[in-house]
Amino acid sequence: MKKSFFVLPLLLLLLSLTGCGPKSYHYPNYDIIKPPKICKPNRKNIQKLLDKYLNKPYIWAEEGPHAFDCSGLTYNIYGSMGVSIPRVARDQAKVGKYVAYDDLIYGDLIFFGSSNPRSKRITHVGIYLGNGWFAQASSSQRRVTYTNFADAPSFLKRMKICRRYMSEDEKHFYMTCHGNIAKMKTTTTRYTTPWKPGNKIPRRAVPR
Repeated sequence: MKKSFFVLPLLLLLLSLTGCGPKSYHYPNYDIIKPPKICKPNRKNIQKLLDKYLNKPYIWAEEGPHAFDCSGLTYNIYGSMGVSIPRVARDQAKVGKYVAYDDLIYGDLIFFGSSNPRSKRITHVGIYLGNGWFAQASSSQRRVTYTNFADAPSFLKRMKICRRYMSEDEKHFYMTCHGNIAKMKTTTTRYTTPWKPGNKIPRRAVPR
């Protein structure tokens, strides 16, 4: 009787300890890992983060720090500066100040869809860098890269809307929502595991 009295609490303790670690990585990992704030929100830090992430692999549903999909890259960069935005591109496109293409400035987001002008569906997002350049986690190139509209004019045909989150003087943020956005549940690496170097890169950029 005394023996079982001590064994039961020990078993419960072992079960609690084994359940405390993060769940292992499984593709695709749809858990949304909120990035910790590591810097102040400004364009200089956007570039520092992009320099850090350039050529990281494209992995569907990843928001870094070792791999990204398109909206995961924008979510991570703004989140790392303490600016909370939606996770997926179609919802990111519903937040912020509308800007015309000719009025784009560094850090604005550009949203893309199909080349059909009647379609409003958002399927991709990039960060404008100036002089026709934008940063993107590209599913076709399978990495974070810089692209110029002059070299890839099809993106101009696919452009749907542009949004600004941070004012030009970097003192104000435009977080007004322009539509319904699904509630977003976030987690941390304490509970889930993101893709890491050494994990297999999926054969398909977009899972079926």
